[in-house]
Amino acid sequence: MAGLVIKPRSRIFHGHDWVYATEVQKSFGDPQPGAVITLKDFRDRPLGTAIYNPTSQIVARRISRRKQDLDAEFFDRRLRRALVVREAMAFPEPVYRLVWSEADGLPGVIIDRYGDAFVLQTLTLAMDLRRDLIVASLLGIFGDITVIERNDSSIRKAEGLESRTGLLAGTWSGPITLTINGLNQEIDLMEGQKTGIYLDQLDNYAAVGQLARGKSVLDCFCNQGGFALHAARGGAASVLALDISASAVEATRANAARNGLAVEAQEANVFDFLKEAETAERKFDLIILDPPSFTKSRKSVNDALRGYKEIHLRALKLLNPDGLLSTYCCSHHVSEREFHDVIADASVDAKRTLRVVASHTQRRDHPVILTLPETHYLKGWTFQAVAGF
Repeated sequence: MAGLVIKPRSRIFHGHDWVYATEVQKSFGDPQPGAVITLKDFRDRPLGTAIYNPTSQIVARRISRRKQDLDAEFFDRRLRRALVVREAMAFPEPVYRLVWSEADGLPGVIIDRYGDAFVLQTLTLAMDLRRDLIVASLLGIFGDITVIERNDSSIRKAEGLESRTGLLAGTWSGPITLTINGLNQEIDLMEGQKTGIYLDQLDNYAAVGQLARGKSVLDCFCNQGGFALHAARGGAASVLALDISASAVEATRANAARNGLAVEAQEANVFDFLKEAETAERKFDLIILDPPSFTKSRKSVNDALRGYKEIHLRALKLLNPDGLLSTYCCSHHVSEREFHDVIADASVDAKRTLRVVASHTQRRDHPVILTLPETHYLKGWTFQAVAGF
């Protein structure tokens, strides 16, 4: 089998499964793009099997510490193992991330389940070339299902892959309605955000909703209204949801009406709204900040941190005494410490003392591998702005 010899002190020797181009000492046997290759250390000792793509900065991603083929048996075995893990989590509805890339031993594969409909992303060349095997394995495990391809992520560009969406199996006649966390929601798996909704936030929606009773709530970057809906159901006195996307605002309104909840949804640039609300001396008891990622690479992290500081500074100025701020960052390029520190800096500038009420992360169906920090990307806290300090 063709392969790569890895330089000393590369990250793979510390438990990571990625090999960057700069970590390759030499290649042997003429490895081909999308092929399965072997990895060896500088003393010719085996390091396992990987998928290969010289177009990407991450030229190899390990799939096993042993010799392994990417065949039908491999995908069936990995998918069944992923299903066992999710079933053990005992979610109340069959709505969850079935496969989370490297965390499930399938680098670049994401599969989200929405009842009998599954959304597939293949974000690495090798997995994209074997898309049909993945779909066949899904059908073999789950039977008569719908499989939709949502390969419209910008991540594919780094692998030299084009954007592509469509129906791969079963039938599709438009958005579906599912009960999630006890709320009825219409979900467009073909056109909606990510693969439909933000599955990673479902536990956090519920947790924040339990804090909303009697409070005036501002949900910034509301998307389809996840936090807003849960806050309204939790007994909030009022809920204002903001998003710059007209379709997201309309989806929030529709979901609120579907569940008989009072939510005011407004199309707005959150940065502008916060500035104008400060001038108008508006106040809220609970503010939620759940923006899209402000950075797609380490190169722009400093710009992202400036953006995070601005929205936190402005939000803190709108909080009533003892008000709550629930805030999230979904970029793995921004570390938990960096996010923590930028909130602390904003609190100092706003002259507000923050007490930690709760910490938040991605739902359990997005498992984290200890030596793969990229699998842990969502971090957040709920703080109370302590009055009188």
